[in-house]
Amino acid sequence: MSAAPAPKPAPERLDLAGLRAEFPIFAARGAGFHYLDNAATGQICRAAAEALLAFETRARANVKRGVYRLADEATQAFERARAEIAAYLGAREAREVVITSGTTHALNIAAHSLCARLRPGDEILLSRAEHHSNIVPWQLAGARVGAVIRAIPLDDEGRLDLDRLDALVTRRTKVIAVTHCSNVTGAVTDLGKLGEAARSVGAVLVVDGAQRVPHGPVDVQALDCDLYAFSGHKLFASTGAGALWIRRELAEELPPFLGGGEMIRRVTIEGSTFAAPPHRFEAGTPPIGPAIALGAACAWLAGLDWARIHAHETALLDRLLSGLGTIRGVRPIGPAGLQARAPLVSFVVDGVHPHDVCQLLDARGVCTRGGHHCAQPLHDTLGLEASTRASIALYNDAADVDALLEGLEEVVRRLA
Repeated sequence: MSAAPAPKPAPERLDLAGLRAEFPIFAARGAGFHYLDNAATGQICRAAAEALLAFETRARANVKRGVYRLADEATQAFERARAEIAAYLGAREAREVVITSGTTHALNIAAHSLCARLRPGDEILLSRAEHHSNIVPWQLAGARVGAVIRAIPLDDEGRLDLDRLDALVTRRTKVIAVTHCSNVTGAVTDLGKLGEAARSVGAVLVVDGAQRVPHGPVDVQALDCDLYAFSGHKLFASTGAGALWIRRELAEELPPFLGGGEMIRRVTIEGSTFAAPPHRFEAGTPPIGPAIALGAACAWLAGLDWARIHAHETALLDRLLSGLGTIRGVRPIGPAGLQARAPLVSFVVDGVHPHDVCQLLDARGVCTRGGHHCAQPLHDTLGLEASTRASIALYNDAADVDALLEGLEEVVRRLA
């Protein structure tokens, strides 16, 4: 019996130049462009941009309703995108994926539909690290039914303090809604503990995955959650589309959020019956082109070497944290180490407003974000009004980090 052929040796380094070439903006902007605002929105990859352009210019038609060839092709492309998104999330089947306009829309669906099952006095458990889109919808929906909002506190590093779960999770707890990864501290949530706590009382676990999905495929089955939301524009696709994964058994029980065309089975003046999931959650014409672009991005991203990309992103994060530690008056927020954190860092420059920091950095071609990052409760907990944030994606390089650090040294010299 002949021996199996030896595997080809893997390249020692990530082909960063080839990866960056898949994002047209870098060639368009040229040298001196350092984009570090990826937590707000990522740059669109070529696969997504081409899919969007192809649909809008050569294959545009409404979906789910036409019987002519062009409409049928559009519907097939839309449903293929749903399957590509489902594969990226590790869903059991495509029908568990609801196409939305983004994370905010997805979490509003979750809040409205789940709160319709609650009773006065039932509790919704959030955390103080949440983005406003995972707080306000629960407040609005909970107020309608008399549900009570409770909050998981944070530890000294800005992580969720899960040691207090036993006191917070009770038989009154019906929903636990948390971020997979903080958009301020980068801290990654231990969803295993939360999933176990939710199961112990029959609660539903909702996860805001907006900041996690740009760093590689996820497995919603392994995460043991019930709903998972994210946005396409952070996942290197276009704006205007996102997704909400809902565990199939739960989706079949939930009422719709929005009413209108395509989410119904039968309508009379006296009443209506609704379509099966996911369509009952997709009222009206969906964001067809952006959804197709999102599917294309998921398919392209799924084929990348994420072990090498994770190593690359972690090295850049280490370079950034180490560099920040050498600059007088600059205080990073969040975990001190590299474990269980995404490659983003928020920081404060003593005596300098984050908007001034961002403007001076922009003069050097460095794009960062200044403000409360739609996370005021987290900043309140930290005793801050605002912070500056630098967020790394797969296409960033050491030059981006070094440009930021050099710019911060100038900020300190001129303003601190």
